[in-house]
Amino acid sequence: MEDTTGALRRIAREAFGIETWREGQFEAVRAAAEGRDVLAVMPTGHGKSAIYQVPGAVLPGVTVVVSPLVALQADQARALDAALGDGTAVVLNSMVRAPAERAAWEALAAGTARFVFLAPEQLAREETVSRLAELEPRLFVVDEAHCVSAWGHDFRPDYLVLQDVRRRLGSPPAIALTATASPHTRAEIVERLGLADPLVLVQSFDRPEIELRVQRHESEDGKRAAVLSQVASLDGPGLVYVATRRESEELAAALAGKGLAAAAYHSGLRAADRASVHARFLEGSPGEQLDVVVATTAFGMGIDKPDVRFVVHADIPDSLDSYYQEIGRAGRDGGAALAVLHYRPEDLGLKRFFAGGHVPEDQVASVFEAVRALGPARAATLRERTGLSPRAQSRILNLLVHSGSVHAGRSGYRASGGVGSGDAVSRARAEEESRQRVDASRIEMARGYAETDGCRRHWLLNYFGEDAPSWCGTCDRCEEDGSREQAREHEANVPEGWSMQDPVRHRDWGAGLVMGVESDRITVLFDSVGYKELALSAIDGDERLLVHAEHA
Repeated sequence: MEDTTGALRRIAREAFGIETWREGQFEAVRAAAEGRDVLAVMPTGHGKSAIYQVPGAVLPGVTVVVSPLVALQADQARALDAALGDGTAVVLNSMVRAPAERAAWEALAAGTARFVFLAPEQLAREETVSRLAELEPRLFVVDEAHCVSAWGHDFRPDYLVLQDVRRRLGSPPAIALTATASPHTRAEIVERLGLADPLVLVQSFDRPEIELRVQRHESEDGKRAAVLSQVASLDGPGLVYVATRRESEELAAALAGKGLAAAAYHSGLRAADRASVHARFLEGSPGEQLDVVVATTAFGMGIDKPDVRFVVHADIPDSLDSYYQEIGRAGRDGGAALAVLHYRPEDLGLKRFFAGGHVPEDQVASVFEAVRALGPARAATLRERTGLSPRAQSRILNLLVHSGSVHAGRSGYRASGGVGSGDAVSRARAEEESRQRVDASRIEMARGYAETDGCRRHWLLNYFGEDAPSWCGTCDRCEEDGSREQAREHEANVPEGWSMQDPVRHRDWGAGLVMGVESDRITVLFDSVGYKELALSAIDGDERLLVHAEHA
Protein backbone atom coordinates (compact mmCIF):
# COMPACT_ATOMS: atom_id res chain seq x y z
CA MET A 1 0.00 0.00 0.00
CA GLU A 2 1.36 3.40 -0.99
CA ASP A 3 2.42 5.57 1.95
CA THR A 4 1.85 9.35 2.14
CA THR A 5 5.37 10.22 1.05
CA GLY A 6 5.10 7.97 -1.98
CA ALA A 7 1.72 9.39 -2.91
CA LEU A 8 2.98 12.96 -2.65
CA ARG A 9 5.96 12.25 -4.90
CA ARG A 10 3.82 10.39 -7.41
CA ILE A 11 1.15 13.12 -7.67
CA ALA A 12 3.86 15.77 -7.91
CA ARG A 13 5.47 13.91 -10.78
CA GLU A 14 2.41 12.71 -12.67
CA ALA A 15 0.06 15.68 -12.24
CA PHE A 16 2.38 18.65 -11.82
CA GLY A 17 5.52 17.50 -13.64
CA ILE A 18 7.75 18.00 -10.60
CA GLU A 19 10.78 15.72 -10.88
CA THR A 20 13.16 17.58 -8.60
CA TRP A 21 12.56 19.68 -5.50
CA ARG A 22 14.21 22.81 -4.25
CA GLU A 23 15.84 22.73 -0.84
CA GLY A 24 13.22 22.27 1.86
CA GLN A 25 10.30 22.30 -0.60
CA PHE A 26 9.29 18.65 -0.27
CA GLU A 27 9.80 18.87 3.48
CA ALA A 28 7.14 21.63 3.48
CA VAL A 29 4.79 19.55 1.29
CA ARG A 30 5.11 16.54 3.58
CA ALA A 31 4.73 18.65 6.74
CA ALA A 32 1.45 20.11 5.42
CA ALA A 33 0.18 16.67 4.46
CA GLU A 34 0.99 15.38 7.94
CA GLY A 35 -0.91 18.19 9.64
CA ARG A 36 1.82 20.71 10.51
CA ASP A 37 1.51 24.45 9.89
CA VAL A 38 3.90 25.85 7.27
CA LEU A 39 5.26 29.32 6.47
CA ALA A 40 7.03 29.41 3.10
CA VAL A 41 8.93 32.49 1.94
CA MET A 42 10.05 31.88 -1.62
CA PRO A 43 10.88 34.25 -4.49
CA THR A 44 8.37 34.74 -7.27
CA GLY A 45 8.39 31.82 -9.68
CA HIS A 46 10.03 29.32 -7.32
CA GLY A 47 7.11 26.97 -6.79
CA LYS A 48 5.24 28.19 -3.70
CA SER A 49 1.95 26.89 -5.09
CA ALA A 50 3.19 23.29 -5.09
CA ILE A 51 3.36 23.41 -1.29
CA TYR A 52 -0.45 23.36 -1.12
CA GLN A 53 -1.35 21.92 -4.53
CA VAL A 54 0.40 18.58 -4.00
CA PRO A 55 -0.90 17.76 -0.49
CA GLY A 56 -4.31 19.16 -1.46
CA ALA A 57 -4.43 16.70 -4.36
CA VAL A 58 -3.50 13.76 -2.10
CA LEU A 59 -5.55 14.48 1.03
CA PRO A 60 -9.29 13.76 1.07
CA GLY A 61 -11.51 16.78 1.49
CA VAL A 62 -11.38 20.45 0.52
CA THR A 63 -8.43 22.86 0.47
CA VAL A 64 -9.42 26.49 1.12
CA VAL A 65 -7.12 29.04 -0.56
CA VAL A 66 -7.35 32.70 0.48
CA SER A 67 -5.92 34.94 -2.24
CA PRO A 68 -6.29 38.74 -2.49
CA LEU A 69 -6.59 39.09 -6.25
CA VAL A 70 -9.51 37.95 -8.37
CA ALA A 71 -7.39 37.55 -11.51
CA LEU A 72 -4.83 35.48 -9.63
CA GLN A 73 -7.55 33.21 -8.23
CA ALA A 74 -8.78 32.47 -11.73
CA ASP A 75 -5.24 31.72 -12.97
CA GLN A 76 -4.57 29.35 -10.08
CA ALA A 77 -7.89 27.55 -10.53
CA ARG A 78 -7.24 27.06 -14.25
CA ALA A 79 -3.78 25.64 -13.50
CA LEU A 80 -5.25 23.10 -11.07
CA ASP A 81 -7.97 22.10 -13.54
CA ALA A 82 -5.30 21.54 -16.18
CA ALA A 83 -3.26 19.35 -13.82
CA LEU A 84 -5.99 17.42 -12.04
CA GLY A 85 -9.04 17.61 -14.31
CA ASP A 86 -11.79 20.10 -15.08
CA GLY A 87 -13.85 21.10 -12.09
CA THR A 88 -11.15 20.32 -9.53
CA ALA A 89 -10.98 23.98 -8.46
CA VAL A 90 -13.72 26.57 -8.03
CA VAL A 91 -13.65 30.29 -7.36
CA LEU A 92 -15.93 32.26 -5.03
CA ASN A 93 -15.53 36.03 -5.25
CA SER A 94 -17.45 39.19 -6.04
CA MET A 95 -17.07 38.62 -9.80
CA VAL A 96 -18.81 35.21 -9.73
CA ARG A 97 -22.49 35.38 -10.70
CA ALA A 98 -25.19 33.59 -8.71
CA PRO A 99 -25.62 30.53 -11.00
CA ALA A 100 -21.86 29.88 -11.06
CA GLU A 101 -21.69 30.37 -7.29
CA ARG A 102 -24.47 27.80 -6.73
CA ALA A 103 -22.69 25.34 -9.02
CA ALA A 104 -19.43 25.85 -7.13
CA TRP A 105 -21.03 25.08 -3.76
CA GLU A 106 -22.73 22.00 -5.20
CA ALA A 107 -19.40 20.73 -6.58
CA LEU A 108 -17.72 21.26 -3.22
CA ALA A 109 -20.50 19.46 -1.35
CA ALA A 110 -20.41 16.57 -3.82
CA GLY A 111 -16.63 16.25 -3.51
CA THR A 112 -15.94 16.79 -7.20
CA ALA A 113 -14.27 20.14 -6.45
CA ARG A 114 -11.26 19.82 -4.15
CA PHE A 115 -9.93 23.39 -4.06
CA VAL A 116 -11.83 26.62 -3.44
CA PHE A 117 -10.30 30.07 -3.96
CA LEU A 118 -11.70 33.07 -2.09
CA ALA A 119 -10.75 36.66 -1.37
CA PRO A 120 -10.48 37.54 2.33
CA GLU A 121 -13.48 39.83 1.92
CA GLN A 122 -15.64 36.77 1.17
CA LEU A 123 -14.76 35.32 4.57
CA ALA A 124 -16.43 38.27 6.29
CA ARG A 125 -19.76 36.77 5.17
CA GLU A 126 -21.36 34.52 7.78
CA GLU A 127 -23.02 32.33 5.15
CA THR A 128 -19.70 31.67 3.40
CA VAL A 129 -17.88 30.66 6.58
CA SER A 130 -20.78 28.49 7.76
CA ARG A 131 -20.92 26.59 4.48
CA LEU A 132 -17.15 26.13 4.43
CA ALA A 133 -17.23 24.84 8.01
CA GLU A 134 -19.73 22.17 6.95
CA LEU A 135 -17.16 20.91 4.44
CA GLU A 136 -14.55 20.36 7.22
CA PRO A 137 -11.58 21.62 5.14
CA ARG A 138 -8.32 19.68 5.32
CA LEU A 139 -5.99 22.60 4.52
CA PHE A 140 -6.24 26.39 4.98
CA VAL A 141 -3.93 28.31 2.65
CA VAL A 142 -3.13 32.03 2.90
CA ASP A 143 -1.45 33.35 -0.24
CA GLU A 144 0.40 36.70 -0.16
CA ALA A 145 0.57 36.20 3.60
CA HIS A 146 2.63 39.36 4.15
CA CYS A 147 -0.70 41.20 3.77
CA VAL A 148 -1.53 40.22 7.37
CA SER A 149 1.48 42.06 8.75
CA ALA A 150 1.82 45.71 9.67
CA TRP A 151 5.49 45.18 8.77
CA GLY A 152 4.49 43.89 5.35
CA HIS A 153 4.56 46.03 2.22
CA ASP A 154 0.91 45.55 1.29
CA PHE A 155 -1.08 45.31 4.53
CA ARG A 156 -4.76 44.40 4.06
CA PRO A 157 -7.14 44.82 7.03
CA ASP A 158 -9.33 41.97 5.79
CA TYR A 159 -6.48 39.56 6.54
CA LEU A 160 -6.88 40.26 10.26
CA VAL A 161 -9.97 38.04 10.49
CA LEU A 162 -8.29 34.94 9.08
CA GLN A 163 -7.19 33.46 12.41
CA ASP A 164 -10.79 33.51 13.64
CA VAL A 165 -12.03 32.08 10.35
CA ARG A 166 -9.55 29.24 10.57
CA ARG A 167 -10.75 28.39 14.08
CA ARG A 168 -14.34 28.38 12.84
CA LEU A 169 -13.34 25.90 10.11
CA GLY A 170 -11.99 23.48 12.71
CA SER A 171 -8.38 24.75 12.79
CA PRO A 172 -7.12 22.80 9.76
CA PRO A 173 -3.34 22.90 9.10
CA ALA A 174 -2.40 26.30 7.68
CA ILE A 175 0.03 27.08 4.85
CA ALA A 176 1.14 30.72 4.64
CA LEU A 177 2.89 31.76 1.42
CA THR A 178 4.71 34.94 0.42
CA ALA A 179 7.54 36.01 -1.86
CA THR A 180 9.07 38.56 0.51
CA ALA A 181 9.13 38.75 4.27
CA SER A 182 11.76 40.21 6.56
CA PRO A 183 12.28 38.43 9.91
CA HIS A 184 9.81 40.75 11.63
CA THR A 185 7.19 40.21 8.95
CA ARG A 186 7.61 36.45 9.31
CA ALA A 187 7.15 36.69 13.08
CA GLU A 188 3.97 38.72 12.68
CA ILE A 189 2.54 36.30 10.09
CA VAL A 190 3.02 33.46 12.58
CA GLU A 191 1.33 35.48 15.33
CA ARG A 192 -1.56 36.91 13.30
CA LEU A 193 -2.49 33.58 11.68
CA GLY A 194 -2.03 31.60 14.88
CA LEU A 195 0.49 29.19 13.36
CA ALA A 196 1.52 26.55 15.89
CA ASP A 197 5.16 25.42 15.78
CA PRO A 198 5.23 25.98 12.02
CA LEU A 199 7.83 24.67 9.64
CA VAL A 200 9.40 27.90 8.34
CA LEU A 201 10.94 27.57 4.89
CA VAL A 202 12.91 30.61 3.71
CA GLN A 203 14.57 30.25 0.33
CA SER A 204 17.28 32.50 -0.95
CA PHE A 205 16.00 35.88 -2.05
CA ASP A 206 18.63 36.10 -4.76
CA ARG A 207 17.47 36.44 -8.36
CA PRO A 208 20.82 36.45 -10.20
CA GLU A 209 19.12 36.59 -13.61
CA ILE A 210 17.91 40.13 -12.85
CA GLU A 211 20.50 42.82 -13.55
CA LEU A 212 20.26 45.67 -11.05
CA ARG A 213 20.85 49.29 -12.08
CA VAL A 214 20.24 52.78 -10.67
CA GLN A 215 20.25 55.97 -12.73
CA ARG A 216 20.59 59.18 -10.72
CA HIS A 217 19.00 62.44 -11.88
CA GLU A 218 19.20 66.07 -10.88
CA SER A 219 15.86 67.31 -12.23
CA GLU A 220 12.35 65.89 -12.45
CA ASP A 221 12.08 66.74 -16.16
CA GLY A 222 15.40 65.05 -16.88
CA LYS A 223 14.32 61.94 -15.02
CA ARG A 224 11.01 61.69 -16.87
CA ALA A 225 12.73 62.14 -20.25
CA ALA A 226 15.26 59.44 -19.37
CA VAL A 227 12.54 57.00 -18.30
CA LEU A 228 10.60 57.55 -21.53
CA SER A 229 13.70 57.17 -23.69
CA GLN A 230 14.90 54.06 -21.91
CA VAL A 231 11.56 52.22 -21.88
CA ALA A 232 11.02 52.99 -25.56
CA SER A 233 14.40 51.40 -26.35
CA LEU A 234 14.04 48.20 -24.32
CA ASP A 235 12.78 44.88 -25.61
CA GLY A 236 9.65 43.91 -23.75
CA PRO A 237 7.33 42.92 -22.42
CA GLY A 238 7.97 45.12 -19.41
CA LEU A 239 6.53 47.00 -16.46
CA VAL A 240 7.03 50.60 -15.41
CA TYR A 241 6.11 51.71 -11.89
CA VAL A 242 5.25 55.32 -11.14
CA ALA A 243 4.06 57.15 -8.04
CA THR A 244 0.69 58.55 -9.16
CA ARG A 245 -2.30 57.74 -11.34
CA ARG A 246 -1.70 60.84 -13.43
CA GLU A 247 1.90 59.83 -14.14
CA SER A 248 0.80 56.37 -15.24
CA GLU A 249 -1.62 57.80 -17.78
CA GLU A 250 0.76 60.45 -19.09
CA LEU A 251 3.71 58.06 -19.50
CA ALA A 252 1.55 55.37 -21.12
CA ALA A 253 0.28 57.95 -23.64
CA ALA A 254 3.84 59.11 -24.37
CA LEU A 255 5.01 55.53 -24.93
CA ALA A 256 2.05 54.90 -27.22
CA GLY A 257 3.13 57.97 -29.15
CA LYS A 258 6.47 56.23 -29.75
CA GLY A 259 4.74 53.21 -31.25
CA LEU A 260 4.54 50.90 -28.24
CA ALA A 261 1.41 49.08 -27.16
CA ALA A 262 1.21 50.65 -23.72
CA ALA A 263 -1.53 51.06 -21.14
CA ALA A 264 -1.93 52.64 -17.73
CA TYR A 265 -3.09 50.66 -14.70
CA HIS A 266 -4.17 52.12 -11.37
CA SER A 267 -6.85 51.67 -8.75
CA GLY A 268 -8.91 54.56 -10.14
CA LEU A 269 -9.81 52.65 -13.30
CA ARG A 270 -13.07 50.76 -13.61
CA ALA A 271 -12.81 47.09 -12.67
CA ALA A 272 -13.53 46.04 -16.27
CA ASP A 273 -10.72 48.29 -17.57
CA ARG A 274 -8.24 46.91 -15.02
CA ALA A 275 -9.20 43.37 -15.97
CA SER A 276 -8.73 44.20 -19.65
CA VAL A 277 -5.22 45.60 -19.10
CA HIS A 278 -4.29 42.58 -16.99
CA ALA A 279 -5.55 40.14 -19.64
CA ARG A 280 -3.91 41.97 -22.55
CA PHE A 281 -0.57 42.02 -20.76
CA LEU A 282 -0.69 38.35 -19.79
CA GLU A 283 -1.87 36.77 -23.00
CA GLY A 284 -3.45 39.22 -25.37
CA SER A 285 -4.31 38.05 -28.86
CA PRO A 286 -2.11 39.22 -31.77
CA GLY A 287 -2.54 42.93 -32.20
CA GLU A 288 -4.01 43.28 -28.71
CA GLN A 289 -1.14 42.21 -26.47
CA LEU A 290 0.56 45.00 -24.53
CA ASP A 291 4.28 45.70 -24.68
CA VAL A 292 4.32 47.78 -21.51
CA VAL A 293 2.06 48.44 -18.54
CA VAL A 294 2.69 51.71 -16.71
CA ALA A 295 1.32 51.22 -13.23
CA THR A 296 1.08 52.33 -9.68
CA THR A 297 1.64 49.63 -7.07
CA ALA A 298 -1.98 48.55 -7.69
CA PHE A 299 -0.68 46.28 -10.48
CA GLY A 300 1.46 43.23 -10.28
CA MET A 301 0.89 41.08 -7.20
CA GLY A 302 0.72 37.47 -8.33
CA ILE A 303 1.36 38.16 -12.03
CA ASP A 304 2.17 34.83 -13.63
CA LYS A 305 3.87 36.05 -16.79
CA PRO A 306 7.24 34.33 -17.19
CA ASP A 307 8.76 36.47 -19.94
CA VAL A 308 8.75 39.98 -18.42
CA ARG A 309 12.11 41.33 -19.56
CA PHE A 310 12.35 44.57 -17.61
CA VAL A 311 10.92 46.43 -14.63
CA VAL A 312 11.63 50.16 -14.55
CA HIS A 313 10.85 52.34 -11.54
CA ALA A 314 10.31 55.99 -12.39
CA ASP A 315 10.23 56.81 -8.66
CA ILE A 316 11.96 55.34 -5.64
CA PRO A 317 9.57 53.07 -3.69
CA ASP A 318 8.77 53.54 -0.02
CA SER A 319 10.68 50.41 0.97
CA LEU A 320 12.93 47.70 -0.42
CA ASP A 321 10.16 45.24 0.47
CA SER A 322 7.98 46.84 -2.21
CA TYR A 323 10.89 47.21 -4.62
CA TYR A 324 11.93 43.57 -4.39
CA GLN A 325 8.35 42.36 -4.81
CA GLU A 326 7.96 44.49 -7.95
CA ILE A 327 11.26 43.67 -9.65
CA GLY A 328 10.61 40.00 -8.87
CA ARG A 329 8.00 40.02 -11.62
CA ALA A 330 10.82 40.03 -14.19
CA GLY A 331 12.66 37.01 -15.53
CA ARG A 332 10.43 34.31 -14.12
CA ASP A 333 11.41 32.08 -17.04
CA GLY A 334 15.02 32.20 -15.86
CA GLY A 335 16.10 34.38 -18.76
CA ALA A 336 18.05 37.60 -18.40
CA ALA A 337 16.02 40.55 -17.15
CA LEU A 338 16.70 44.15 -16.15
CA ALA A 339 15.59 46.18 -13.12
CA VAL A 340 16.28 49.92 -13.26
CA LEU A 341 15.56 52.48 -10.55
CA HIS A 342 15.51 56.11 -11.67
CA TYR A 343 16.48 58.06 -8.58
CA ARG A 344 16.35 61.71 -7.61
CA PRO A 345 17.29 62.42 -3.97
CA GLU A 346 14.57 65.05 -3.65
CA ASP A 347 11.92 62.34 -4.21
CA LEU A 348 12.70 60.97 -0.77
CA GLY A 349 11.18 64.07 0.82
CA LEU A 350 7.70 63.07 -0.35
CA LYS A 351 8.17 59.56 1.02
CA ARG A 352 9.26 60.95 4.39
CA PHE A 353 6.25 63.27 4.40
CA PHE A 354 3.79 60.41 3.93
CA ALA A 355 5.64 58.36 6.55
CA GLY A 356 5.20 61.13 9.13
CA GLY A 357 1.52 62.06 9.13
CA HIS A 358 -0.53 61.63 12.32
CA VAL A 359 -4.07 60.37 12.69
CA PRO A 360 -6.12 62.93 14.70
CA GLU A 361 -6.74 61.72 18.24
CA ASP A 362 -10.40 62.67 18.12
CA GLN A 363 -10.88 60.36 15.13
CA VAL A 364 -9.16 57.50 16.97
CA ALA A 365 -11.44 58.08 19.96
CA SER A 366 -14.49 58.24 17.68
CA VAL A 367 -13.71 54.90 16.06
CA PHE A 368 -12.95 53.20 19.37
CA GLU A 369 -16.16 54.50 20.94
CA ALA A 370 -18.14 53.28 17.92
CA VAL A 371 -16.58 49.82 18.26
CA ARG A 372 -17.29 49.73 21.99
CA ALA A 373 -20.91 50.81 21.47
CA LEU A 374 -21.75 48.70 18.41
CA GLY A 375 -19.31 45.80 18.42
CA PRO A 376 -19.02 43.26 17.17
CA ALA A 377 -19.61 45.41 14.10
CA ARG A 378 -18.37 45.46 10.54
CA ALA A 379 -16.50 48.40 9.03
CA ALA A 380 -19.51 49.67 7.04
CA THR A 381 -21.63 49.80 10.20
CA LEU A 382 -18.91 51.69 12.05
CA ARG A 383 -18.61 54.23 9.24
CA GLU A 384 -22.29 55.10 9.61
CA ARG A 385 -21.43 56.14 13.18
CA THR A 386 -18.03 57.78 12.61
CA GLY A 387 -18.64 59.46 9.24
CA LEU A 388 -15.03 58.74 8.25
CA SER A 389 -13.89 57.67 4.79
CA PRO A 390 -13.17 53.93 4.33
CA ARG A 391 -9.44 54.62 4.03
CA ALA A 392 -9.22 56.81 7.15
CA GLN A 393 -11.26 54.41 9.27
CA SER A 394 -9.30 51.39 8.02
CA ARG A 395 -6.04 53.02 9.08
CA ILE A 396 -7.39 53.74 12.56
CA LEU A 397 -8.84 50.24 12.99
CA ASN A 398 -5.48 48.86 11.95
CA LEU A 399 -3.76 50.87 14.71
CA LEU A 400 -6.36 49.88 17.30
CA VAL A 401 -6.14 46.19 16.43
CA HIS A 402 -2.36 46.03 16.39
CA SER A 403 -2.10 47.96 19.66
CA GLY A 404 -4.50 45.54 21.37
CA SER A 405 -7.48 47.81 22.02
CA VAL A 406 -9.75 46.25 19.39
CA HIS A 407 -10.12 42.65 18.27
CA ALA A 408 -10.89 41.80 14.62
CA GLY A 409 -13.04 38.72 14.33
CA ARG A 410 -15.16 37.01 11.73
CA SER A 411 -18.27 38.77 13.01
CA GLY A 412 -16.64 42.20 13.03
CA TYR A 413 -14.64 44.47 15.34
CA ARG A 414 -15.13 44.50 19.10
CA ALA A 415 -13.41 46.38 21.93
CA SER A 416 -10.99 44.54 24.20
CA GLY A 417 -12.13 44.20 27.80
CA GLY A 418 -10.88 46.71 30.35
CA VAL A 419 -9.64 49.27 27.80
CA GLY A 420 -10.95 52.83 28.04
CA SER A 421 -11.07 55.45 25.32
CA GLY A 422 -8.04 57.33 26.68
CA ASP A 423 -5.99 54.14 26.87
CA ALA A 424 -7.00 53.18 23.34
CA VAL A 425 -5.90 56.57 21.99
CA SER A 426 -2.56 56.39 23.84
CA ARG A 427 -1.89 52.87 22.62
CA ALA A 428 -2.80 53.79 19.05
CA ARG A 429 -0.51 56.82 19.13
CA ALA A 430 2.39 54.73 20.44
CA GLU A 431 1.76 52.14 17.72
CA GLU A 432 1.62 54.85 15.07
CA GLU A 433 4.87 56.45 16.24
CA SER A 434 6.59 53.08 16.28
CA ARG A 435 5.46 52.41 12.73
CA GLN A 436 6.59 55.83 11.59
CA ARG A 437 10.06 55.16 12.98
CA VAL A 438 10.11 51.84 11.16
CA ASP A 439 8.80 53.38 7.93
CA ALA A 440 11.44 56.13 8.12
CA SER A 441 14.14 53.50 8.55
CA ARG A 442 12.87 51.64 5.50
CA ILE A 443 13.02 54.80 3.43
CA GLU A 444 16.61 55.29 4.56
CA MET A 445 17.44 51.72 3.52
CA ALA A 446 15.93 52.42 0.08
CA ARG A 447 18.08 55.54 -0.11
CA GLY A 448 21.11 53.45 0.85
CA TYR A 449 20.39 51.02 -1.98
CA ALA A 450 20.18 53.88 -4.47
CA GLU A 451 23.34 55.58 -3.24
CA THR A 452 25.62 52.71 -2.22
CA ASP A 453 29.03 52.55 -3.85
CA GLY A 454 29.13 48.80 -3.26
CA CYS A 455 27.28 45.85 -4.74
CA ARG A 456 23.56 46.55 -4.99
CA ARG A 457 22.64 42.86 -4.73
CA HIS A 458 24.66 42.60 -1.52
CA TRP A 459 22.73 45.54 -0.06
CA LEU A 460 19.36 44.18 -1.18
CA LEU A 461 19.91 40.66 0.16
CA ASN A 462 21.29 41.94 3.47
CA TYR A 463 18.08 43.93 3.89
CA PHE A 464 16.19 40.65 4.04
CA GLY A 465 18.70 39.09 6.40
CA GLU A 466 20.50 36.96 3.81
CA ASP A 467 24.27 36.83 3.73
CA ALA A 468 25.66 37.55 0.29
CA PRO A 469 29.02 38.08 -1.46
CA SER A 470 30.25 41.64 -1.76
CA TRP A 471 30.49 41.30 -5.56
CA CYS A 472 27.79 39.85 -7.83
CA GLY A 473 29.00 40.84 -11.31
CA THR A 474 25.47 41.69 -12.50
CA CYS A 475 24.76 45.12 -11.07
CA ASP A 476 26.00 48.48 -12.30
CA ARG A 477 28.36 48.89 -9.32
CA CYS A 478 30.00 45.51 -9.89
CA GLU A 479 30.53 46.32 -13.57
CA GLU A 480 32.78 49.28 -12.67
CA ASP A 481 36.53 48.93 -13.06
CA GLY A 482 38.23 47.72 -9.90
CA SER A 483 34.99 46.69 -8.20
CA ARG A 484 36.02 43.07 -7.73
CA GLU A 485 39.28 44.01 -6.07
CA GLN A 486 37.47 46.45 -3.78
CA ALA A 487 35.01 43.73 -2.80
CA ARG A 488 37.84 41.32 -1.94
CA GLU A 489 39.48 44.00 0.20
CA HIS A 490 36.15 44.65 1.93
CA GLU A 491 35.59 40.97 2.71
CA ALA A 492 39.12 40.70 4.11
CA ASN A 493 38.38 43.53 6.54
CA VAL A 494 34.98 42.38 7.84
CA PRO A 495 35.32 42.30 11.63
CA GLU A 496 34.90 39.16 13.68
CA GLY A 497 32.34 38.90 16.46
CA TRP A 498 29.26 39.90 14.49
CA SER A 499 27.34 37.63 12.11
CA MET A 500 24.15 37.82 10.07
CA GLN A 501 21.00 37.03 12.06
CA ASP A 502 22.76 37.42 15.44
CA PRO A 503 20.14 38.39 18.05
CA VAL A 504 21.33 41.53 19.85
CA ARG A 505 20.06 44.09 22.36
CA HIS A 506 20.62 47.85 22.24
CA ARG A 507 20.68 49.93 25.40
CA ASP A 508 17.87 52.21 24.16
CA TRP A 509 16.20 50.39 21.27
CA GLY A 510 15.93 46.90 22.75
CA ALA A 511 15.94 43.64 20.80
CA GLY A 512 17.15 43.36 17.22
CA LEU A 513 18.75 41.16 14.57
CA VAL A 514 22.01 41.81 12.73
CA MET A 515 21.16 42.25 9.03
CA GLY A 516 24.49 43.35 7.62
CA VAL A 517 28.16 43.48 8.63
CA GLU A 518 30.59 45.90 6.96
CA SER A 519 34.19 46.78 7.73
CA ASP A 520 33.20 49.87 9.74
CA ARG A 521 29.54 49.34 10.71
CA ILE A 522 26.74 46.87 11.21
CA THR A 523 23.07 47.16 10.27
CA VAL A 524 20.54 45.99 12.85
CA LEU A 525 16.78 45.55 12.47
CA PHE A 526 15.17 46.54 15.78
CA ASP A 527 11.62 45.72 16.86
CA SER A 528 11.05 49.28 18.05
CA VAL A 529 12.72 51.55 15.49
CA GLY A 530 13.38 49.47 12.38
CA TYR A 531 16.72 49.48 10.56
CA LYS A 532 19.69 51.28 12.11
CA GLU A 533 23.31 51.49 11.06
CA LEU A 534 25.74 51.48 13.99
CA ALA A 535 29.39 52.44 13.72
CA LEU A 536 31.68 49.74 15.08
CA SER A 537 33.82 52.46 16.64
CA ALA A 538 30.83 53.53 18.76
CA ILE A 539 30.07 49.93 19.75
CA ASP A 540 33.70 49.27 20.66
CA GLY A 541 33.85 52.50 22.66
CA ASP A 542 30.83 51.62 24.80
CA GLU A 543 30.62 47.98 25.76
CA ARG A 544 27.00 48.30 26.92
CA LEU A 545 25.67 50.07 23.80
CA LEU A 546 25.00 46.89 21.82
CA VAL A 547 25.49 43.35 23.11
CA HIS A 548 24.67 39.88 21.92
CA ALA A 549 21.30 38.80 23.30
CA GLU A 550 22.74 35.98 25.38
CA HIS A 551 24.94 38.53 27.18
CA ALA A 552 22.14 41.02 27.87
